[in-house]
Amino acid sequence: MHVLLTGGTGYIGSHIAVALVDAGHAVTLLDNFANSKPAVLDRLRAITGTELDFVEADVTDRGALDATFTGRGIEAVIHLAGPKSVAESVARPLHYYRVNVGGTATLCEAMSDHGVRNLVFSSSATVYGIPVELPLTEASPLDAINPYGRSKLIVDAQLLPDIHAADPAWNILVLRYFNPVGAHSSGQIGEDPSGPPANLVPFITQVAVGRRLELAVFGTDYDTRDGTAIRDYIHVVDLAEGHVAAVE
Repeated sequence: MHVLLTGGTGYIGSHIAVALVDAGHAVTLLDNFANSKPAVLDRLRAITGTELDFVEADVTDRGALDATFTGRGIEAVIHLAGPKSVAESVARPLHYYRVNVGGTATLCEAMSDHGVRNLVFSSSATVYGIPVELPLTEASPLDAINPYGRSKLIVDAQLLPDIHAADPAWNILVLRYFNPVGAHSSGQIGEDPSGPPANLVPFITQVAVGRRLELAVFGTDYDTRDGTAIRDYIHVVDLAEGHVAAVE
């Protein structure tokens, strides 16, 4: 299968790219390097032994998307591209709605016009907001509480279901995951954000290597053994393999 992977040089995307190649699929990566680096392409080549097809473009750019779909024989899309910081989304809500909602709509328009109707969408557990029950299930209430979560929720629970209702030929699978951590066993790729980290583990690693002086711990009165928070995590390689299973 030939898969278009948007956000393909990012933390999660780069690991999915490796998993797709390992599973025997052809891959085209699309990214604008907003939160990744061109050096990732060299590292992916070293890991896979393959020169991956790459398009430098923004997912909101319809012309670039049309050019990407033309002549490549793309059969399915895994869509990860978009900003993902809760804090930044509060400060820049228009950016998050324009890229996460508008960009997905633009991508789906291009897919439809080029006859590609197989989509795996990278959603987020933030669509659940503050859980009223644990563990979360697909039946848990959806109640995003910040612009990032709401931008994912609009696509996840409204835009994509409406597309499928209008044209049942679409095959759409949504993955609501949380807190990916870890790195590929080669050590060549991992989480290295361009700006301040939006997640805990990059803060820990940046302190460990001396890029930051200290790690702030917030909260001492949670209902846990030592009063500090407990988070759930998923290893990024497991997550990548999950995306491959989903697109297959």
